Amino acid sequence: MKKIGIICKPGRPEPPDILRDLLPWLRQLGHETFVDSETAAVLNMKGFSRHEIASSVDVVFVLGGDGTMLSVSRLVAQEGIPILGINLGGMGFITEINKNEIREAVGRVVSNRFSVEERLMLTAAVRRGGGKVSAYTVLNDVVINKGALARIIDMETFINGTYVTTFKADGLIISTPTGSTAYSLAAGGPIIYPTLDSIVLTPICSHTLTNRPLVLPHDVEIKVSLKTLSEDVYLTLDGQVGFSLRMDDVLEISRSDFKTRLIVPEERDYFKILRTKLKWGER
Repeated sequence: MKKIGIICKPGRPEPPDILRDLLPWLRQLGHETFVDSETAAVLNMKGFSRHEIASSVDVVFVLGGDGTMLSVSRLVAQEGIPILGINLGGMGFITEINKNEIREAVGRVVSNRFSVEERLMLTAAVRRGGGKVSAYTVLNDVVINKGALARIIDMETFINGTYVTTFKADGLIISTPTGSTAYSLAAGGPIIYPTLDSIVLTPICSHTLTNRPLVLPHDVEIKVSLKTLSEDVYLTLDGQVGFSLRMDDVLEISRSDFKTRLIVPEERDYFKILRTKLKWGER
């Protein structure tokens, strides 16, 4: 782990302050650091684009929240680079290291004393008129959603070529176990243990109350065809990337060939995370 990439959430005051202490220590230990361009500019040092970091390092430290982690996971998954998430945000389901734990956690990483947890990712492709018009890889979820003023949308859904149903709803969430504690949970979906290989389909405000979330094996192929004539239906990837959908567009979703590799604390207790973040047991 000699080459360390550092990617921070832009505009936050904490990362530069943390790095003024952390970078000299890492260099003293003989590690080469690659800091993202925006953060490096604040520190008056040479910076690197995110793509340069992804192609140059052995490990990436992310200083930010879960949103920053999601964008970095999509960036480095193909390279198989492990990610250490340092939480500067709110919930912090996948950025598990707090600010007061940075020295200890980084020390374990640079000493090769850490565990890596692999997380399922999904690929999503949109076909229009027989041709592929877009393709994405996500860690959390793929969401079909209508605009604020649009009517309920119809989504004809197939699993491994078998017709399931036509969801009549405000939208549909196709989620990984990692994403099961995000939008899917808010829409009534189940919490899936993060290392399981499974996919969750969660309708959003379904017109048919018996349309409940479905938990599926990881190796299925899901196809969803939009059957509503509307200019106000969107595909959203990890809550960060958007794509406008048209009637008869077909969304194809399957397990990605790549996985996100998260560095996790040795003493990590997932159920404690759920109790803390979701306020379980509180009145």
